[in-house]
Amino acid sequence: MSSRRKTVSVIGPNQTRCNVDVYNFGLTLGQALAEAGYTIVCGGVFGFMEAVCKGAKNASGYTYGTTVGILPGDKKDDANDFVDIIIPSGMGWARNQLIVNSADVVVSVAGGAGTLSEVAYAWQVGKPVVCYTQFEGWSKKLAGAPMDTNKKGGVFKAADSLDEILKFIKFGV
Repeated sequence: MSSRRKTVSVIGPNQTRCNVDVYNFGLTLGQALAEAGYTIVCGGVFGFMEAVCKGAKNASGYTYGTTVGILPGDKKDDANDFVDIIIPSGMGWARNQLIVNSADVVVSVAGGAGTLSEVAYAWQVGKPVVCYTQFEGWSKKLAGAPMDTNKKGGVFKAADSLDEILKFIKFGV
């Protein structure tokens, strides 16, 4: 039995597409993931990514190292204030593959083109993806559907609640 903490990569909209409801859900999701003892990896900048990291910092039992941000640029100063470990990739959108590869499970909420690219990477490398269905965006559109017919045995898991997200992460259901 490994003593390594499970890593959850959380993907969703940047600040230009993140409305108040999505941001507030990010706060709740980040806190719940941190309280469950998971390491959170995200894009490290603003919008939904900031909300998840901020929520994690509010968790009871929060410890340094819970939040990891993989930035598109090469400057640590571009990270939101709630990222513990900042990784400036200098890779632009290609950093999305690093976010996915870091995960044991990917949680997708709302999202536009960047989120879609991360979900596609996850599908290609066989990472489990849970799609939260309560907000418009790629997560809702892809929930319960296969990406293509080349991969067997998988769909993007649909979750209608925070409890369903947490159960999927814990049990892989």
